[in-house]
Amino acid sequence: MKINGALTNKGQVQRGFTLLELVVVLFVVVLGFSVIGLNLASGSDSTEIRAAARDMVSALRYARGQALMTREETTVAINLDNKNYTVSGRDKQYKIPETIEITVVTAQTELTGEGAANIRFFADGSSTGGRVTLERDHSVWKIDINWLTGQIELETE
Repeated sequence: MKINGALTNKGQVQRGFTLLELVVVLFVVVLGFSVIGLNLASGSDSTEIRAAARDMVSALRYARGQALMTREETTVAINLDNKNYTVSGRDKQYKIPETIEITVVTAQTELTGEGAANIRFFADGSSTGGRVTLERDHSVWKIDINWLTGQIELETE
């Protein structure tokens, strides 16, 4: 007896998958992976702005820590035209990706008028305060620097 399958020596029928069924399953799997791949690719933009924001927060916290340890003022100088920033006492320039827009709100005395602004930390941990905003497409990250305590907070919209 043979019904849509192979007959075994005990008279039982072995059923299997047809080629069409296998092709349909493979198509669904490939479609699922392509959707996941597109989501990961679009997420790389948000990953880049998040990384830039976290790097800047790190530099600001480092500057505050240096001011507390050395008992001397420490400055983070942000160049809006070149999209980079430096910490006083260090030679390294930190780059912000070109696709990210940056805005700085700080004390009037810390604006140099040349497309640059400073966030200054004092020996007691306080600062000139302000806000640094990083923006790309619909992603916005805000870094708030408390003038009284020098605390740095990162938040997203």
